[in-house]
Amino acid sequence: MTTDAGSKSTNAARIDPTAAGILAWLVPGLGHMVLGYRARGLAFFALVVGSLLLGAHLEGELGATLFGPPLAVLRTVGCMGAGMAYAFLRFVVGYVGSAEAGGFEYGSAFLVTAGLMNWMLVLDALDLAAGRRS
Repeated sequence: MTTDAGSKSTNAARIDPTAAGILAWLVPGLGHMVLGYRARGLAFFALVVGSLLLGAHLEGELGATLFGPPLAVLRTVGCMGAGMAYAFLRFVVGYVGSAEAGGFEYGSAFLVTAGLMNWMLVLDALDLAAGRRS
């Protein structure tokens, strides 16, 4: 096992890229952690979850439209990038946001950004697991 300093983790060769991608999507940073990049994984988890919490605190809109205007669908797919956190907020807590809230626009931006960041982390975990980068 190596550190986050730059060389490829020995675990990366043993983890299937698909499994790393799924883990990275379900829990932000988990894909990096199982590949041996623990500090990166924890930092990514803090960034994505922090953005989600800030967006929810500002009462932004959590995308929920799978059929309808194309931009609304894209916003939803972006938000869904947060994985289990999206599912928890949407289906367990029943969070939708409030258009009347003072921070609605900023909160919406944070929620979408959190999901989009995690989609990028999924791609990064896939590359790391496949050995395309370190």
